[in-house]
This record gives sequence, C-alpha cells and structure tokens, in this order.
Amino acid sequence: MRQRKIIPGVDAKLLIKDAGKLLPDPMRRSFLRGAASLGALTFLTGCDIIDGDTAEGVLRKISEFNDGAQAALFSKTKLAPIYPESAITKPFPFSAYYDEDEAPRVDGKNYMFEIAGLVENKKPWTLDELYALPQVSQITRHICVEGWSAIGSWQGVPLSEFLKRIGADTNAKYVWFKCAEGYTNTIDMPTALHPQTQMTFKFANEILPRAYGFPMKIRMPTKLGFKQPKYVVAMEVTNTDKGGYWENQGYNWFSGL
Repeated sequence: MRQRKIIPGVDAKLLIKDAGKLLPDPMRRSFLRGAASLGALTFLTGCDIIDGDTAEGVLRKISEFNDGAQAALFSKTKLAPIYPESAITKPFPFSAYYDEDEAPRVDGKNYMFEIAGLVENKKPWTLDELYALPQVSQITRHICVEGWSAIGSWQGVPLSEFLKRIGADTNAKYVWFKCAEGYTNTIDMPTALHPQTQMTFKFANEILPRAYGFPMKIRMPTKLGFKQPKYVVAMEVTNTDKGGYWENQGYNWFSGL
C-alpha cells in the first residue's frame, strides 16, 4: 500500500481549502466538490508541492489564474446594482487598516492632484478645479474582503471623462494611483473606463469626509473595497503594472465582483 508523504510545513487540508477560495466560481465549487487533492493542485499549477515555500507558490499561481479569469469575464457595459436612498447604510462604516483618528489629513487649500504617464496634459489640478467638473451621483454597495458590505451615496466625476479631458492614452494597460498615506494601487484600463468608476469628491452630497478619503476616493463598485484608493494625490497612466499595497502582500490583483 502506498504511504502518503508528509510535506514539511504544509497542512494539506488547509492548503486545498485556501486554493478553493482563490478559484473563480463555478470552478471553486467543482474543485471543492470533486477530487480536491494536492495532486489536483500540482496539475492545475504545474508546481510540485514539497514544502511550505512551494505551497505558497501554488497559492500565488491559483491567485494569478483567478485574476486572469475575472479579467476575461469583465464587461465594461455590465453595471453594479444601483440602490434607492432608502437602502443607504447609516452610519456608513469606516474601513481602513488603521484607526479612524489615524486617517491622513490632507490640506485641501494646497492640494494638487499630480498627473503623469501617457497623457497629453500633465498639468496638476487644484481641488477647486476638480470640484468644478460636471459630477454624477451613484448609490452603490461597498463590499469588503473581510465579509461585510454597506450601501453609500457617492458623487464625483466619471474617471473615463477625466481621462478623456487630459488626453490619456486609453489604449494603455493600467492606471496607477498614489495616496497621501503612501498606499498605492493599480487598476486595469477597462475598469478605469467603466461608466461607474468614479473620482469621488462627495459622500451623501457633502464634501467627502476625512474618514471616507478626503479629498478624493476612486470609487469602483465593480471591485472589492481594498482596490478603491482613498486620499488620492497622484495618478499615472502606464503600460507597467506597478502593483499595489495589498496586491504586493498576496491579495488578488483584479478582485472584481
């Protein structure tokens, strides 16, 4: 009888469970319902699982596969649900990896939104100039990777319109954002051009509170919450994937809904 090999540093059951979480539906259900095994993971990823380090490599491969599948399924015409005012969550929760009293303080009077990369007009924008742009409103759901969600009312400029205004190369692959606290994030161009992706300046028709990202939040109701940068101070249109704070720590890059 063949003896099952014990792999040092690897809990096989937990590894299979974690891999299942990273797979897209319906593959996730099929994988967990079927013959889920270390052999199946090796077959899917082409990686031999011999220790803890290679087990982590397998999870990275599964995550990359999930990102590719989600990106392939993404449609710039499919909208996230819109809700009535009666559905708005009150109070809307504060969400960050720091306490609310540690949130960045940005001086709106001296604020300059820096533009770089593949654009015709790299002129920095003051907050007053940004506020003067035509704005639209959306009532959409914020979905946190930690398992909770909340519905909020957001007002701002469609990112697609701003990219058009500054002469951005929309054939470029990515848009990268930098935030006041040092957080960074990269999104794909199809998401940047999605009609609901918004440069958000107001919450509930009031100037965006510090807790929710003053002076600017990039609101993407087609993405999980951690993909949506707050306290945004700079943007670059680029063909280079510059990663992001959470993505560089192993979170899914695409993270679409």
